[in-house]
Amino acid sequence: MSDPGPQGLPSGGDGDGTRAVRAGLPEPVKYEPTLPGPVFAAHFHLPGEPTGPYTYGRDENPTWTLLERAVGELEAPGEDGVETLVFASGMAAISSVLFSQLRSGDAAVLPGDGYQALPLVRAQLEAYGIEVRTAPTGGDAQLGVLDGAQLLWIETPSNPGLDVCDIRRLVSEAHARGALVAVDNTLATPLGQRPLELGADFSVASGTKQLTGHGDLLLGYVTGRDTEAMSAVRRWRKIVGAIPGPMEAWLAHRSLATLHLRVERQSANALAVAEALRDWPGELGVRYPGLPADPSYAIASRQMRRYGCVVSFTLPTRARAERFLDTLRLVDDATSFGGVRSTAERRGRWGGDAVPEGFIRMSVGAEDPEDLVADVLRALDESAG
Repeated sequence: MSDPGPQGLPSGGDGDGTRAVRAGLPEPVKYEPTLPGPVFAAHFHLPGEPTGPYTYGRDENPTWTLLERAVGELEAPGEDGVETLVFASGMAAISSVLFSQLRSGDAAVLPGDGYQALPLVRAQLEAYGIEVRTAPTGGDAQLGVLDGAQLLWIETPSNPGLDVCDIRRLVSEAHARGALVAVDNTLATPLGQRPLELGADFSVASGTKQLTGHGDLLLGYVTGRDTEAMSAVRRWRKIVGAIPGPMEAWLAHRSLATLHLRVERQSANALAVAEALRDWPGELGVRYPGLPADPSYAIASRQMRRYGCVVSFTLPTRARAERFLDTLRLVDDATSFGGVRSTAERRGRWGGDAVPEGFIRMSVGAEDPEDLVADVLRALDESAG
């Protein structure tokens, strides 16, 4: 089977919307679809020596290839030598970097306020004889525990607290001390920030969230420019078998065409909701990197192009938070984030985040902003009694 060549962008097609719509498309072939359907194959015709790109379904798939090229074009537009690998989930992608780059006796620095599965990852790393240090995202605190580490893991904005660190600064310090740097880019998406442009070695994300945006598939990816490091990530994927199904990969690629539209709308909506919450008479501790008064705004405005769709705030008690969620009409009570339909949850119900009982993580969707703001303010008012 031949390797589907990249179509590339037409002259002058450098905008985010143009790139998202055309990313990863193959060269046009008369009477063929612009985006070929998913290839379902465990094996491929393979006479003679296995010199072609597709041999066995755990190693490569033409549907993955197109998606990987598309994500690479979004994460590092116009840059040669960048490779992307897709995975069955965001955690599969995260694990592939950590476990392929670290060895017994190494040290890794993780955020102490990151995604709630990171403590599980820490326990497994430590079981393999890897030292794990943690520090908060805000204030670039991870620099304080970086000496002697082989890998620095950054999550910015952090989930769910929405703190931001200075990627350029941390990368510079880490590289000066011989450490690799991976950035979890899930909350920002490639249209929000591009970690490789800021110097990182890996950009890692869950495609389950805003990248695909419809809450209907699990996916993850790793993008990097170092051939040796990415070869180790690829080998880990092969060994573990943490591969996406072709249907999921095809759906993800199809969804990229609306990424720019979704991100623009959801970012604008999130700012509108954050401003309404900020102006609420009661103190809610609103966090959104796009608010000029937010502690993260100064750094975020230097390294982010869009501020994301997640807003957080805190209600006085668990009971009040639960009443608020029950009263919402346009916002579903669900976990995850990034979907076109707004969701919110009392994050403390999972027990893995260091947040107050009344802490709310809200993922702002693509509804009309006036409707969303009205629904949130009404629910705040009605849940107060």
